[in-house]
Amino acid sequence: MSRLDVFINRMVSQRACLNHAAAATKGLRGPVFELGLGNGRTFHHMREIMAERDIFVFERDPTAQPDSTPSEDRLILGDVRKTLVDALTRFGPTATVVHADLGGQDLRKNDVFAKEISPLVEPLLAKGGFMVSSDRMYFAELEELALPPDAIPGRCFLYGHRS
Repeated sequence: MSRLDVFINRMVSQRACLNHAAAATKGLRGPVFELGLGNGRTFHHMREIMAERDIFVFERDPTAQPDSTPSEDRLILGDVRKTLVDALTRFGPTATVVHADLGGQDLRKNDVFAKEISPLVEPLLAKGGFMVSSDRMYFAELEELALPPDAIPGRCFLYGHRS
């Protein structure tokens, strides 16, 4: 499979999982977290499908275009390994959707990073909330959920609290 096909499958799956998580958590109150802004495409989409929610973006060095960058009061600057710890104090377990697309081309490094941040993300997720990730995560209490029909297995992962 070409790198272009892998990218397209990831984007299609990411959109499907985010749309699913947004619809499934519509009645929940609490913030939405975007871990990593990148060029802002996902944040831009999340603003459209979750316009009524407070979306906070965790980013080390924002470089996205202005229309794809959150306002200063919704931008949490710094290394996510530190800012997620601070977020637990600030927000508690209230996040209705957490999205992470933090990996790069090195799958081994992505897996190591996912293992580092999984225990930092887990306590932030509200009951009934969803974690959407481009990489497999490692949670003690959250379980991997079935993907929506239009997502491609292995290109995006969904997690939630055990029933």
